[in-house]
Amino acid sequence: MNDSLLVKALRCEPVDRPPIWLMRQAGRYMPEYRKLRESRSFLELCSSPKFCADVMEKAVERLDVDAAIVFSDLLPMLIPMGFRLEYLPGDGPRIANPFYDAMDLDRVVELEDASEMNYVYEAVSQTCRAVAPLPVIGFAGAPFTLAGYAIEGGTSRVFQRTKTFMRDDPDAWFELTSRLARSSARYLNGQIAAGASAVQIFDSWIGCLSVEDFRKYALPSLRILVDMLDPSVPSIYFGTGNPALLDVFGEVGASCVGVDWRVSISEAWRRVGYTSSIQGNLDPTTLLGNQATIRREAEEILRQVGNRPGFVFNLGHGVLKDTPVENAQFLVKVVKEWSAR
Repeated sequence: MNDSLLVKALRCEPVDRPPIWLMRQAGRYMPEYRKLRESRSFLELCSSPKFCADVMEKAVERLDVDAAIVFSDLLPMLIPMGFRLEYLPGDGPRIANPFYDAMDLDRVVELEDASEMNYVYEAVSQTCRAVAPLPVIGFAGAPFTLAGYAIEGGTSRVFQRTKTFMRDDPDAWFELTSRLARSSARYLNGQIAAGASAVQIFDSWIGCLSVEDFRKYALPSLRILVDMLDPSVPSIYFGTGNPALLDVFGEVGASCVGVDWRVSISEAWRRVGYTSSIQGNLDPTTLLGNQATIRREAEEILRQVGNRPGFVFNLGHGVLKDTPVENAQFLVKVVKEWSAR
């Protein structure tokens, strides 16, 4: 897959047109997914390699995107590490035994080989076969975001417990996030060994930090993670929520920086640095509007990028559940038509 549009763009090599794929391109906005979801829990779906491959194959065929991403979630990796995870209807993920203080380090099991995640590796392999010759992207959570879920016990608005713990006990914080970093790296390397052509590190909660806190409390573990990755495939670091952090995202060391919609793509790339490729960054709510708006907003991003190598078109976050499938299809069509001009 090294000659795919995605991999070449991630490596800042010249391509005929920017590749496009969408975060959450297989999910709740698709009728066939919602039907399956009625009879199975989310964890059951994630643990079925056949389902994961089938649902992504259908999404790729319907959307005509340039890459697939394995169907999974950030948090199941925490289960073999000692956390009791459940997904509550309408309430999202919950950790039944959250991390409270340094004493809890004794029950956080570092994944030495990540073999407990073999069902994900099989999902990667089956997806690769199902969507060939398109590349498949593996993914994992970033240390800060995984630690946040483990400490808060679920989603949070202010991350009170997480920030208090990292500042009050930085040594224990570094030990926790280092274990998460090494575990995520081994998990991603397992996905690469199973056939993934690229990997993405999701840092969904990183936007709650200042630049100074990012460098002190998040960057060290991110560098551990990236330094452990198999260098044969490119990596994407995707952080959301705080445009001020773009100035330091390039220090993570990933091949590509994924950005959200809160800043223009041209400004984001300038601040990240042109030595990295960049991915983004259409506001997902744009796909809820009419197709004239979708075309206008997508073409503005394409105009800003111009012919600079190293661009991957994506949303600034995942496809929203109320998105009409035909609007996602239309976006892909617009990007491909523009690129053909």
